[in-house]
Amino acid sequence: MCELFAVSSRDPISLTYSLREFARHGGLSHSNKSGWGISFQQNADTLLIKEPKPAFDSPWIKFVEENKISSHSILAHVRYATEGKDIYENTHPFKREAYGRAHVFAHNGSLQHFKTALPLISPRFTPMGATDSEHAFCYLLDQLAPLWYDGIPALSRRLEVIAYVAEEIRSLGAFNFLYSDGDALFVHADLRRYDDHGVFGPRTEPALHWIERRHLRTAGLELSSPTDADSAALIFASVPLGDDTWQDLPRGSVLAVQGGEIVDRIMLAKVD
Repeated sequence: MCELFAVSSRDPISLTYSLREFARHGGLSHSNKSGWGISFQQNADTLLIKEPKPAFDSPWIKFVEENKISSHSILAHVRYATEGKDIYENTHPFKREAYGRAHVFAHNGSLQHFKTALPLISPRFTPMGATDSEHAFCYLLDQLAPLWYDGIPALSRRLEVIAYVAEEIRSLGAFNFLYSDGDALFVHADLRRYDDHGVFGPRTEPALHWIERRHLRTAGLELSSPTDADSAALIFASVPLGDDTWQDLPRGSVLAVQGGEIVDRIMLAKVD
């Protein structure tokens, strides 16, 4: 099953072991061999590195680690393809420029009948690939578009629309996602199937986990923040990275995160 990973912090940070452990899940210790990608927010734009190959032996992973690229918002994904071929266009995260900002999205799950259930309003946001994930991203941008006509919308209004879309799309299948509009990171937890020695079990929760740390040095996870940093970073992952105590993110959680803090949230109604 695909895996998601994100970091939000007030001060730019760099990742080493966490990225390496995440890469192991990209085709070595898990079955996610269809591609991988990582986005480093850089003010209004983002540095996006991705390829439709297993992450665990990618020279780009070593490049990212050796150059210690830093950012206050990092979003990553390793892919197990269920929709669309193993090509660049189908590799997460997906990026779109809209209203002078880079918008980035990654999804874990599988949606049914998404093209007919989620008609796209405008040709501006058109998928380049064939995945349910990118189509859902374009649909989300369509729904958010009216809010952006007069500049960055209020965070509460964005969260309301994103929660509405999450409620709508999760009826089509598992819909865990990370979305950044360059101002805030939005996180939604639904259901996921876990890989047990190469066999995927039934959809269950938790689908995402999180941990808060200012400095973290454990096996499999190393977070490097500036020595003068005065705030902790929030880290989200489909599967806990390292041996520290990670917390489950309840199903139906829709979070708005800025500067390493959860600043707003909506809990969707429970469904069977």
